[in-house]
Amino acid sequence: MTHYKFFIYLLAGWSGYFVMALELLGGRAMGPYFGSGIYVWGAIITLFMLSLSIGYLIGGSLSTARPSLQKLSAILLLAGVAALPCVLAPDAILEFIFDRVPDPRYGALCASVALFFLPITVSGAVSPYAVRLLVDGLGTSGQVAGKVFFVSTLGSTLGTLLTSFYLVLLFELDQILAGMMAISFCIGIAGLLLHRGGREHGTAA
Repeated sequence: MTHYKFFIYLLAGWSGYFVMALELLGGRAMGPYFGSGIYVWGAIITLFMLSLSIGYLIGGSLSTARPSLQKLSAILLLAGVAALPCVLAPDAILEFIFDRVPDPRYGALCASVALFFLPITVSGAVSPYAVRLLVDGLGTSGQVAGKVFFVSTLGSTLGTLLTSFYLVLLFELDQILAGMMAISFCIGIAGLLLHRGGREHGTAA
């Protein structure tokens, strides 16, 4: 049971890392098209906060219907899949919007929606779902929520620091994004296998 809980915290922490790293890389990717002014970062932050808030609602709602590690792992995998356009066709998407939205403020906002709305909304569902999986009684719900959001925010902190201080100096944007997606897929698949192993162990017992 200990490794089960640890893995749920790992999912929450990685999701936090993924969100903040993607936010920083998004600003860097949009720079050549819309600049790096305050309106660009305003658009990105607005979209990320809105997407996360929607994701929190979705995650909380989904967690009421037979929550499981399998479903939580599937959410993380879905977030990785939703980020595919950021790796496969970011320039095509950004050029399309740049050519059709003359105002860079709204161009940056449209680009943020096109690239990041889905992956960040799905990522936002991870933490509330993780809380539901870890809560084993009403008396522990506040403590569990505090731990989950601590781990998630710590992941966000590491994602911000490592991405801005080191990764962007060592790798290209597409390489960093591809690496993040690969990690998401590995963790998600490991969660599916852990869930399956736990079920088989329970059945054997």
